[in-house]
Amino acid sequence: MTTPRSPLPRLDQVLRRAHLSVALIAVISSGLALTLAGMYALQAYATQNMQLVARSLSYTVEAAVLFNDELAVQEALDKVGKREDVAEIRVIGRHGIPLANWKRPETGAFFHLESWLANIVMPEPYYYPVTHDNMTIGRIRLVPHSRLLLEYMVTGISCVFACMAFSTLLALALSRRMHAGISGPLNILADTAHRVRQYRSFGLRAPAANIAELNQLNQDFNALMDELATWQRHVKREHDTLAYRANHDSLTGLCNRSLLESELEHAVRDARFHSNAVALMFMDGDHFKEINDTYGHAAGDEVLKIMALRISGQLRESDIVARLGGDEFAALLKPIKHAEDAVHIAEKIAHQMQSPITLPNGELITCSVTIGIALYPDHARTAQELLAAADEAMYRAKDQERGSWAIGL
Repeated sequence: MTTPRSPLPRLDQVLRRAHLSVALIAVISSGLALTLAGMYALQAYATQNMQLVARSLSYTVEAAVLFNDELAVQEALDKVGKREDVAEIRVIGRHGIPLANWKRPETGAFFHLESWLANIVMPEPYYYPVTHDNMTIGRIRLVPHSRLLLEYMVTGISCVFACMAFSTLLALALSRRMHAGISGPLNILADTAHRVRQYRSFGLRAPAANIAELNQLNQDFNALMDELATWQRHVKREHDTLAYRANHDSLTGLCNRSLLESELEHAVRDARFHSNAVALMFMDGDHFKEINDTYGHAAGDEVLKIMALRISGQLRESDIVARLGGDEFAALLKPIKHAEDAVHIAEKIAHQMQSPITLPNGELITCSVTIGIALYPDHARTAQELLAAADEAMYRAKDQERGSWAIGL
C-alpha cells in the first residue's frame, strides 16, 4: 500500500520560514552580544565604583585608623554603607587587626538575587590601602552589592528584549512585503497557467512584475501563450476545414449524404416531439451521363454546379440541400405543413431546370431532374424509411416520365 505523500509547502511558506529563521538568528545573536557587552560594562562599572568608594572611605577613616579610633571608623562605615551600593565594609588596621565592620542587613525581596548578581560581577572582595605619609596603615575590604546593578541590568535586558521584539516585528513586516513582491507575481502566473490549462483560455496573459527576473519569466510565458494561441487557431482552422470537408461535397459545396442523414435524424426526432411534418425530396439528373460522354467531365462538373445553385435557390433558409453522389441530389424541407407545399417547391425546381445551361465552350444544353417526394409521418415513421420512400417515389416518377415528380404512397 502506497503511503500518501504529505502536501508540498507553498513558496510563501518556505520564504517566510527562511526569512524568519534568519531574522531570529540575527536578533538573538545581537541580543546575546549586547547582553555580554552589558555584563562586561557592569563589571567595569562595579570595579570602578568600588575604587571610588574605597578611595573616598580611605580619606575619611585615615585619621581614625592612625589613632585606632574604632568608634570613629564605625561611624564612617555606617554612613558610607547606607549611602553606597556595598554589601559589606571592613577596615583592618595595622598588624591585620579589624577595627570596624559594617554589613548590609538582609532585607528586601531581591536581596539574595542582588547578592548572587554581585558574586557574578565581582566574585572576589575588593581591597584598598589606607595610607598616611605614603605609608600603609591599614586596608579596606569591600564586598559589592548589586541593587543598582540589578536595576540597571533589568532595564538593559528589558531594552534589549524590546529591541529584539521590535526587530522581529520589523523583519516580519519586511518579509511579508518581500514575499508579496516575489510570491504575488508567481501566484498570478500559476493561476493564469491553471486557468489556461483548465478552460483553454489562450487569450489570458500574465501582468508585468516589479522584479526583473519575474518580469522576464512573465514575458516568456506570454510569448509562449502567443505561440500556443497561434497554434490553437491554426488547429481550429484545420479542424473546421476537415469537418467541413467531411460533411460537404467538394464540387458543389452542398451537404453530403452523411450530413443529410444526420440532419434528417434530428428533423424526424423534432417533428415527432412537436407533432410537425418533414418532407424529403430525391432528385436525379436526366441524361446526365450523355453530357459527360459528349462534352467531357469538366462540362459535367459545371452542369452539376449550376444544378446545385438552381435547386438551392428554390429552398427556404431552414431547408437543407445535399449532393448524394453523381447527379443525385436531395432536399430536406423542415418543417412543412402540407404535402402541397413540397409539391409546389418540386414544381419550381423542375421549372428552373428547363432553362438552358451555358457550357464552358459556349454551347447551350438543358438538364432536367426527376423528383421523388416523401413526408413524415404520412409515408414513413423513421428517417431510414423516409429515405427509402423518397427514393421509391423518384424511381416511380422516372418510370412515368423523366423531368416529372411523384409523391410517396
